[in-house]
Amino acid sequence: MCGIVAYIGPKEVYPILIKGLQRLEYRGYDSAGIAILNGDLKVFKKAGKVSDLHEYAKDFDTKGKLGMGHTRWATHGEPNDRNAHPHYSQAGRFAIIHNGIIENYASIKAELTKRGHEFRSDTDTEVLVHLIEDIYENGNVSLDEAVRLALGEVIGAYAIVILANDHPNDLICARKGSPIVIGVGKEPGEYFVASDATPIIEYTNNVIYLNDGEVGHISDGELTVKTIENQVKTPYIHELEMKLEQLEKGGYEHFMLKEIYEQPRSIWDSMRGRIDAQKGFLRLGGVAEYENKFVNAKRIVIIGCGTSWHAGLVAEYLIEDLARIPVEVEYASEFRYRNPVIYEDDIVIPISQSGETADTLAAIELAKSKGATIFGVCNVVGSSIPRATHGGAYTHAGPEIGVASTKAFTAQVTVLTMIALQIARQRGTITDSRYHQLLNELESIPAKVEKVLQLNGQLIDIAERHKDARNFLYLGRGYGFPVALEGALKLKEISYIHAEGYPAAEMKHGPIALIDEEMPVVVIANKNETYEKVVSNIQEVKARKGKIIAIVTEGDETVKQLADYCIEIPECDDVLMPLISVVPLQLLSYHIAVMRGCNVDQPRNLAKSVTVE
Repeated sequence: MCGIVAYIGPKEVYPILIKGLQRLEYRGYDSAGIAILNGDLKVFKKAGKVSDLHEYAKDFDTKGKLGMGHTRWATHGEPNDRNAHPHYSQAGRFAIIHNGIIENYASIKAELTKRGHEFRSDTDTEVLVHLIEDIYENGNVSLDEAVRLALGEVIGAYAIVILANDHPNDLICARKGSPIVIGVGKEPGEYFVASDATPIIEYTNNVIYLNDGEVGHISDGELTVKTIENQVKTPYIHELEMKLEQLEKGGYEHFMLKEIYEQPRSIWDSMRGRIDAQKGFLRLGGVAEYENKFVNAKRIVIIGCGTSWHAGLVAEYLIEDLARIPVEVEYASEFRYRNPVIYEDDIVIPISQSGETADTLAAIELAKSKGATIFGVCNVVGSSIPRATHGGAYTHAGPEIGVASTKAFTAQVTVLTMIALQIARQRGTITDSRYHQLLNELESIPAKVEKVLQLNGQLIDIAERHKDARNFLYLGRGYGFPVALEGALKLKEISYIHAEGYPAAEMKHGPIALIDEEMPVVVIANKNETYEKVVSNIQEVKARKGKIIAIVTEGDETVKQLADYCIEIPECDDVLMPLISVVPLQLLSYHIAVMRGCNVDQPRNLAKSVTVE
């Protein structure tokens, strides 16, 4: 969850750290801090945003060419100055930054306390740096050995960076369950370390991804990678395709709004090179590689969290509808703990924007241990999930900085739609005419999303009228149900208004009791085979004085007579409707949140990548 950035080389480190933390703030923004080693080890940290840290640090000497920075999403210990990272060791010889959770910190802390250690914070992280120092001072070992021995004693997940006062040319980093990327700089002996590539892309596009259980030691301009067990590894240098301009707002007020408006492009990028409707061509290389597995699959299990879970629900409808394979959709956090039944001929599809979601990674390992084939759908090239799976498909949405996912969702649904179509074609469960129709429809989606974005002014007006509501209800049937769930999630994530998504028919089984003249009800009511049923549900809401905001197909007159507000979206096949109907819900949530004075890019208590349980 937290953001890590570090640098060693010929440049002044402070500007690199501050700019890097600003780019990483979407990973956590409860507090921030930096450590600079220049003669002695100096730490500056502050509760609040990175801007608060930057203001605080103006009163201090920040010169130096070796340092590290951290922006925190609190787990152990409330967000305040003393719990902010970096943390010193007992004697102040070491400083550490950490993303993750040390699960057995309490027992280690108790033992160290008996030995005279005094702790200044409530964090699990401080315990680890005390342990490293204790081993270093009492074990007659080298710096990197002390780190490796300490990591051999801890249980949990971590991405760490260590600086040592008496090692002015050394930087150590390590990972287990939380990501670490090492950037190879353009100058001799220059290296960057970060949670992801966003803070280092303007300096280098050559990176090394540490694997679980690996320790990187940069000393006197040379990088050595070893396992915790002291086995030397040869690192592989990847070349990043990310561009710096993708990380800037580009004139938009917020990253979230920019990313909503990028969806025509990100949807097309997810299809580019994989589809040609005119030639009747659709091919994802990862699906083709596992063609026999997919053709003969008796069951597909989809796992994800949050928005990715909603994309999985859309995929359940798609795959069962088109390819006629039974699908189960599981929350990754529950899947891993409920002793699931997994067969060797199952295909498990984990979905993740970041590729680092801790619960999803743990679920993958469980499914792999049962012999299942794991086929990932992920946005971030080189992240942990693509490396943990047997095969997969990237979404190519580009970096998503806003904490609330928008373009990641539609990119995921686009790729999942293509997977469903390719499997259906291979299995012969779709007619030629239906297949070609859907290919043509899919290619038209970016233009239709562009048309929906032109409704922004109407959605601003609707947002103004409902920004003070205390509750929202979202209803949909069929493909509209996952969209209702996603719309509700977006609203509560960024505006802090309570919102729930329901299958429209389930309203009568409880939620209808909530409806009154103060309750806005958003209904996905596009023309499809359940349209008449949805109209009936709208009438039930109106009979109880609920306020209807309807997403309807262009030209709809029936719902227009019933609804208080109608948002008309272009006509499309019901299979592809989620790609269009979710966009106005994203805009509605965005404008309501802005009008309520909420920080839409950094909602309270949330972080972009959930790398801890």
